[in-house]
Amino acid sequence: MSASPSSTWYVDFFTELPNEFWRRAVPPEVTVEEIDFVEERLGLAPGSLVLDVPCGSGRHSLELARRGHRVTGVDLSAEAIGHARRAAVGLDVEFVHADMRDVPRDSGFDAVVCLGNSFGYLEPDGLREFAAALGGAVRPGGGLVVDFASAAESILPGYRAEPRTMRTGDITTVATSEYDVAGSRVLSRYRFSRGDEQLDVTAIHHVYTVAQIIDLLAGNGFTDIGLFDGPGGEPYGIGSGRLLLTARRTS
Repeated sequence: MSASPSSTWYVDFFTELPNEFWRRAVPPEVTVEEIDFVEERLGLAPGSLVLDVPCGSGRHSLELARRGHRVTGVDLSAEAIGHARRAAVGLDVEFVHADMRDVPRDSGFDAVVCLGNSFGYLEPDGLREFAAALGGAVRPGGGLVVDFASAAESILPGYRAEPRTMRTGDITTVATSEYDVAGSRVLSRYRFSRGDEQLDVTAIHHVYTVAQIIDLLAGNGFTDIGLFDGPGGEPYGIGSGRLLLTARRTS
């Protein structure tokens, strides 16, 4: 096995080249479908106060704001936050450069969304802190949506670590991965190339069972948990490629 990356890999990973690759990689209709899911499953009223964390380059925050919601997006990538701010002219959205755990805990938000598979970035202690932050951010009766593609029930059945090559315009990305059994985590190594520019970086996605996630959220005031395998609303099951979890903050 190659040398393990830092547990805080996400501090330096999300610079312009990786961010620009993912900005191009997701079609606009995917964002629309995901926010349709959020609005419908959480029953968001017009003008709801929504926290998007981590928000990346703001694609979900911007779509929520276009629909009339009042949005705060939080992310640790200065490049992503700068891009989001430039795209937000005329919209009721604030972008904050901060760690995903450093969010207001005054129960002021009608809903929180954690989309884009970022829920598994943190080691167990960090994830417990993040779950507590989510519980503190949402008002009683408010909602939560978590998007997580690294649940054990998704990752482990038929796991195969095959290299992938992806292209978006002039950016080419080669991705390889390995499963760290002792750490219950996937190490994903990326080589981003654009012209003469090349960047080699590694991401960690910690793998948690669905039961662990439910227990963690329940311990921070969330109940009425729903499990879906995508924004179409189909039930989540063994081998589903993605978990979309919904929950409600108790009083």
